[in-house]
Amino acid sequence: MLFVELAATSAAVTSISGRKAKIERLAETLRRLPEHEVAAGAAYLCGELRQRQIGVGWASLREVPTPADTATLSVTDVDAILERIGATSGAGSQARRRELLHDLFGRATPAEQQMLRGLLSGELRQGAQVGLLVDAIARAADVELALVRRALLLSGDFKTVARSALFGGAGELAGFGLQIGRPLAPMLAQSAASVADALATTGAPAVVDAKLDGIRIQVHRSRTDIGVYTRSLDDVTARVPEVVAAVRALPLQAAVLDGEAIGLDAGGRPRPFQETSSRAGRRDPGQIADVGDHLVPYFFDLLHLDGADLLDEPGHRRWATLEATLPPGLLVTRTQVDTVPAGEEAFAAALAAGQEGVVIKAPDAPYGVGRRGGAWVKVKPRHTLDLVVLAAEWGHGRRQGWLSNLHLGARDPATGGFVMLGKTFKGLTDELLRWQTERFLEIAVDRGDWVVTVRPELVVEIAFDGVQTSTRYPGGVALRFARVLRYRPDKTVAEVDSIDTIYAIQKGAPAP
Repeated sequence: MLFVELAATSAAVTSISGRKAKIERLAETLRRLPEHEVAAGAAYLCGELRQRQIGVGWASLREVPTPADTATLSVTDVDAILERIGATSGAGSQARRRELLHDLFGRATPAEQQMLRGLLSGELRQGAQVGLLVDAIARAADVELALVRRALLLSGDFKTVARSALFGGAGELAGFGLQIGRPLAPMLAQSAASVADALATTGAPAVVDAKLDGIRIQVHRSRTDIGVYTRSLDDVTARVPEVVAAVRALPLQAAVLDGEAIGLDAGGRPRPFQETSSRAGRRDPGQIADVGDHLVPYFFDLLHLDGADLLDEPGHRRWATLEATLPPGLLVTRTQVDTVPAGEEAFAAALAAGQEGVVIKAPDAPYGVGRRGGAWVKVKPRHTLDLVVLAAEWGHGRRQGWLSNLHLGARDPATGGFVMLGKTFKGLTDELLRWQTERFLEIAVDRGDWVVTVRPELVVEIAFDGVQTSTRYPGGVALRFARVLRYRPDKTVAEVDSIDTIYAIQKGAPAP
């Protein structure tokens, strides 16, 4: 199939508002994909690369050749070039990768270049996420949606499921099952603003788990073979020997455990997420001499034990089996509550212990692999800051023609100016995008092809989950999961929060 056909489908899905119409358009395209192109084609329609990451970011996309007049690229062509880019390493690899990237863009039409930009940046905003694509796969293959969802839950790979559904049908989909050594898409939690809202969703009684700010891990054990996988199903076994050792010491033959790995300081309190993430990302941990550099596993669910699958068992049975199998030192703190005050007390205790928040869970629910249902609901304290907009980047894809990604600044008392501490494009409605584009152009002091710098006079209220060290920004820190709540025309830039406030939050002080 020509890649331009996928680009056309992507553009059509972007402009279609109805869910059913989106599904039908995606299904029609999926039906026409040959078997050898289904994996890549399904990934592209979902806004992803088959390879997931190939080391190409926005910086590499700033200068690309002018687009081609005629569409000649096939899905296979695009996938092969991206594969070569991702595999290029060693001396001269940067130049070679740039050469391959420019060759790809030089052969792509304007529509194809637009889709490639979105795919390579991870920001193809076309409204066709995995959930929608799963419905389209079922429609295209004429199989029950429940079969496709179940296969996806157990395999964790919608590309494999797409091929099986389209070319193997219901029989092949039914063959998917929990297999030790093959990670499952983990169960996810909805978000709620308060414990009361969370309990209104899960019902009471419920259990309240401390929400650790660590690395989500799924550990598979078959006798002496142990695999550790992340939330994104990456194999990190070699990077976390302490997790492997802890599970190997358990008196069991086969198990699949769900939990978190986290770094602790000398006092036993959680280290900042950035430190845990850095330690987990170390490819060669070697001999870990400093006990504070260890990652400690904590588990909150059990999906398989010694030949028995527990996915469809209610939570209270899975958790009882977990508690009977693991020592208390490897279990996440869990409290059963019947009332909102009891839940709020557990929430306060988790925060006092340095945890990120809590996850409130319905005890009768099965393990919803890969789903973000109402059975698990997370509650975290929300931090907010008033910051100033220093600049904005032109959007792409669905946001083409709008100034989108905001450069955020805090007051710098030392200089009397502002210091940049991050960017965000999250939380912006179409109405806000239109308004801020017009306003930014009115107060622009420099209009680049990529970034428009503005006079620092617009105050915006930003919500975020935490502060982490960053060498990317002048202030040495960055906001985690920053998103726009609203603009504050009632505030002047003199009232913008200072960089000293952000430093204090990083050290554990509450946000204003």
